[in-house]
Amino acid sequence: FICLSKGLSNRGVPNGGMAQFQEEMRQQLETSMHAELDKLLDTATGVDKEVSKKDFDGFKKLFHRFLQVKGPSVDWPKIHRPPEDSIQPYDKIAALPLPDSLADSLNKLVVVKLNGGLGTSMGCKGPKSLISVRNENTFLDLTVQQIEHLNKKYNTDVPLVLMNSFNTDEDTKKILQKYTHHRVKIHTFNQSRYPRINKESLLPVATDIGMTGENADVWYPPGHGDIYASFYNSGLLDQLITEGKEYIFVSNIDNLGATVDLNILHHLVSQPNGKRCEFIMEVTDKTRADVKGGTLIQYDNKLRLLEIAQVPKAHVDEFKSVTKFKIFNTNNLWISLGAIKRLQEQNAMDMEIIVNPKTLDGGQNVIQLETAVGAAIKSFDNALGINVPRSRFLPVKTVSDLLLVMSNLYSLEAGSLTMSQKREFPTTPHVKLGSSFTKVQEYQTRFESIPDMLELDHLTVSGDVTFGKQVSLKGTVIIIANHGDRIDIPAGTILENKIVSGNLRILDH
Repeated sequence: FICLSKGLSNRGVPNGGMAQFQEEMRQQLETSMHAELDKLLDTATGVDKEVSKKDFDGFKKLFHRFLQVKGPSVDWPKIHRPPEDSIQPYDKIAALPLPDSLADSLNKLVVVKLNGGLGTSMGCKGPKSLISVRNENTFLDLTVQQIEHLNKKYNTDVPLVLMNSFNTDEDTKKILQKYTHHRVKIHTFNQSRYPRINKESLLPVATDIGMTGENADVWYPPGHGDIYASFYNSGLLDQLITEGKEYIFVSNIDNLGATVDLNILHHLVSQPNGKRCEFIMEVTDKTRADVKGGTLIQYDNKLRLLEIAQVPKAHVDEFKSVTKFKIFNTNNLWISLGAIKRLQEQNAMDMEIIVNPKTLDGGQNVIQLETAVGAAIKSFDNALGINVPRSRFLPVKTVSDLLLVMSNLYSLEAGSLTMSQKREFPTTPHVKLGSSFTKVQEYQTRFESIPDMLELDHLTVSGDVTFGKQVSLKGTVIIIANHGDRIDIPAGTILENKIVSGNLRILDH
């Protein structure tokens, strides 16, 4: 539609009429979209129809905003570093004494885990939260253990809420039965289901409301920014407010560092009423691995999240620079329930739209419109960043990350992982496992036991490599099996600053 309007302006459509023409095009596209969505709704029945109608109402708003967007979402010269007091160091928050009783604060809290993702990137079927990460415990097991420990220790009632997607809901609900006798109330609600749209026509690809056969890949969950609308629409938000809950702690279920922090919680609930902080974003210092992570900026006198997708190409290197943008968003967020309710009812939740292009299995190009939960920070009053230790950001996105959290670098207590005190440096080693290790099942067959990594700085493994029992890796270790070769690291081997190459020669590094 944009290309078409540009083409017509070159063919002599007067500039004054251009804006009117574009507006007519937008209205036409919106009318066509509404008609197609109504047709899809006509193929639904009962509860399905009610849920889909709510979802489509949200999608219509998002699509309307998408058509209104003119040019980049940020004007680069208007970007400023956040004021000193808008990002507090964690040490300052932690220095404040905690009250004798933490039960009152904890009883105002709800833990929300984003549980919409599948384990496909690690070669697993079903929800990612059901992958075993430590001593046969899954991400979900560890989360339940953490909250149960809090509830028992402080005699509180902190519930767990899972935001599922249509991809994960059924499998997650089946597994929840095993926690019936744990001291944690578990609630679930579903992310919306939005239609993928044809890149050319900007109309839905779906032919009916079903999700099987031809329609298997024409729907998508619209990013974690959908939490606000879905949570509100589910009725769960109102229910929790009625129960006296005031804040949610939101994080990705695969971030094993995202545990309830009592210092941050106390900081939230101890603010005077007029200065109540409605939104806290945990940020941490960037390393080379995090240069693409979203950062906090000051923009139009508001704290705002800037994602790499919003950055003009000419400024991408500047965005990645650690000197100007020193911190990034961990996606650990503390948000006021009352504020979410207010902003939803005022239709005032402002989040930039992420346009995510995809190619379906049949080769059809589509786009999906998404939003990010942290982008709403600018809509909340007295929003704050807290620069937390790196230990609060321990995501498991790849099998390389999985090796780290399964190793003796971390100890496990009450569902929480902490860096072993036996490690001299608190930094996490850099681990890069090659393509032979990308799937969890393959990875498991290549390690007879997880190596000792307490003194490891860097590990690169490429090709057909296996590890025997009780291998110890120290310093920098690089193991490369050439194509057609295989390297078996014998049981009990100690590799310290070594390069192991295709013919099993061991060289000093």
